[in-house]
Amino acid sequence: MTGRKAELAENLAEVEARIAAACRAAGRARDEVKLIAITKTFPASDVALLAELGVTDVGENRDQEAGPKAAEVPGLRWHMVGRLQRNKARSVVGWAHEVQSVDSARLADALAKAVRAARDAQIRDEPLDVLLQASLDDDPERGGCPLAELGALADRVAQAEELRLRGLMAVAPLGADPAAAFERLARAAGELRKDHPNAADVSAGMSHDLEQAITHGSTCVRVGTALLGGRGLASP
Repeated sequence: MTGRKAELAENLAEVEARIAAACRAAGRARDEVKLIAITKTFPASDVALLAELGVTDVGENRDQEAGPKAAEVPGLRWHMVGRLQRNKARSVVGWAHEVQSVDSARLADALAKAVRAARDAQIRDEPLDVLLQASLDDDPERGGCPLAELGALADRVAQAEELRLRGLMAVAPLGADPAAAFERLARAAGELRKDHPNAADVSAGMSHDLEQAITHGSTCVRVGTALLGGRGLASP
């Protein structure tokens, strides 16, 4: 085992132990929570090593970085988790299985249109899984749909046959109590499921707050630093 692979294996074991412990503390089964490895700024070689170690889901923040990685390391499930501009929709649907950062009707419409075009070009034959990004701090710089507007956005996504509404994603506000934020998200997720029972995914929790997220019902944690280390290792 190479030095880098051994490092990643150790980090992965520690993250898995944290997730398992949080699930036990919350009275949940380990398989209720999916781990997404956030590999932004890290090379495809790291993604390949994680895949060898059993990681199946990978998240990226930037389309221009993710596309080449997804092509180089096939066989994984790729998630777009960063803010997404509408003009990147066509490119993203070429590699992403899921977009977790849909926060407006205009973006949802752009993604649906891009999926249609990809189908026509025989690039894609499956709908795009979508999570709505919920704003827990109303900071427009961080993205996210206000909680009061999630219902309307969910209805819009559900009407598009090219999209599959899967649930909610959120990031805890900076400097705030993550447990309180994730409790708000859990309530919003419960409201969403009343009208859209299949939209049961809750993507919340990162390296520093995954335990609090799991306590409050997260079904998907997005972990980067705890797995891969600081961001200075990567190629540009």
